[in-house]
Amino acid sequence: MHPFKRTLALRRWRRAMACAGGFLAFASFAPPAPPQAVSQPEQVANTEASAGQLTAASRRAYAEVMKLRLGPARELLRTELAATPTAPSPLLVANCADFAELIITQDAGRYTALTNAQEARLSALGRAPASAMRDYARAEITLHLGLSQLLFRHLVAGGFHLRSGFHQMQAVVKRYPSFAPARKTLGICQFAVGSLPEGYRWLLTLLGLSADVGVGLKNLTLAASQPNDFQTESQIYLTLIRESYYKKPEEALRLVERLHTQHLDNLLYSYLLMSVQKRQRHGEAALAAYRSRPTGPEYLPVAYLHHMAADLLLYKGDYANSERENLIFLRENKGQHYRKDTAFKLYLAAWLSGQPAATLARYREQINQPGPTDVEEDNYAQHYYHQAQALHPILTRARLQIDGGYHRAALATLRNFQATSATLLRDRIEEPYRRARAYQGLGVLDSAKLAYERTLAVSGDAAPYYFAPQAALQLGYMAQESKNPALARSYFQKALRYPWHEYKNSTDAKANLALRELK
Repeated sequence: MHPFKRTLALRRWRRAMACAGGFLAFASFAPPAPPQAVSQPEQVANTEASAGQLTAASRRAYAEVMKLRLGPARELLRTELAATPTAPSPLLVANCADFAELIITQDAGRYTALTNAQEARLSALGRAPASAMRDYARAEITLHLGLSQLLFRHLVAGGFHLRSGFHQMQAVVKRYPSFAPARKTLGICQFAVGSLPEGYRWLLTLLGLSADVGVGLKNLTLAASQPNDFQTESQIYLTLIRESYYKKPEEALRLVERLHTQHLDNLLYSYLLMSVQKRQRHGEAALAAYRSRPTGPEYLPVAYLHHMAADLLLYKGDYANSERENLIFLRENKGQHYRKDTAFKLYLAAWLSGQPAATLARYREQINQPGPTDVEEDNYAQHYYHQAQALHPILTRARLQIDGGYHRAALATLRNFQATSATLLRDRIEEPYRRARAYQGLGVLDSAKLAYERTLAVSGDAAPYYFAPQAALQLGYMAQESKNPALARSYFQKALRYPWHEYKNSTDAKANLALRELK
């Protein structure tokens, strides 16, 4: 492979593994099982560990990790870790607390200490007797370590530990076939690896990884259907996959709404509710989840929540508060991801609210500051900067309104669009695409289909924008819903044939999964 192409492939691999990291970031974050009344804690702890369950003390700490209350969780673990330094339950929960901190905050200043602690726990587990929980904890922590290393661009070490953890988890499932937690993590790994586009196959072969998404979903479904310490977490992963990749949002909405209602002090569940509502373009509901989230010094600071809120406020045209939330994000965020996207959103808020040219120039230049583009939103922002084409104010406003679920307002905005001979090709393609998205959001599917078809016609087969491939993807989903698999297959294949665009990675992944589902 040509070195330049290999560099591009490595960049795409980091992006793909970042998606996998999104699934695994909360790996093993499970709510506690009901406590049991016992008279001999040490005997019960040994019984639970040998049976593949968390100990009572670790279970209580895990409940705090699930809430993102890491300080209280670590305090609850202190005594058990001191008394049983090689016990798998407290080592696993302690690692989940550290991993959550590192993945969520992306604080480079904490990287060395937290990854060293992960390696120390693996060493301690090596001195513990074999059991389902011991072997599972060792495989899980190895995966955590690999994802932590990959996040901070230690690609060789990260790839090694991901490969090792994957194979270890396969061995745990083979040795303990009834141990549901291992099927949860293996299922996530199998889905993440199996859903990668064809362009990654050379690297997967190099790492010795192969997987089938169908097998992964079966393993995850098994873990989600059986009572175990990690059942709720398995249900979350399964519904998020079905929502994001298979266009089945209803069960995800029901699950996260139920979890949030039952656990109002749980910051993770507030984030999940906000995230799902935002993806489903329920802007007001997502903002309500943000405003009702639990706060306090005992919770891990999650700067990204401010960035999500800034998006939601931008969608509804509250530009001043959107700018304020994004500035808070930049001030509190310790990581490098979403900084370019934030600068782009600050630029949009300033531009649409008529701020001075100097302000616009300052925010626009921030997009080009050094930083990664592994996340598609950052990649889009950087592409906008280099493309150096002026955005159309009507289409931009309509896009934001659609993203927030304000579909009727978007259609009203689009009525003011008038194409002329001087109108850019990009804008002529985007206009019917935005109409289609608005009609689809309102459930007016005949009008949506016509507008998507017009998008394809105006674009042709080679326009370097995401509107046509996304239109083909949506037409494929509609044909699939209408029980027309032949037509759906033709649209999904069409989506794959478009050349590079800002969202090709995720578009291709969704089209490939849809094609596999049609078989």
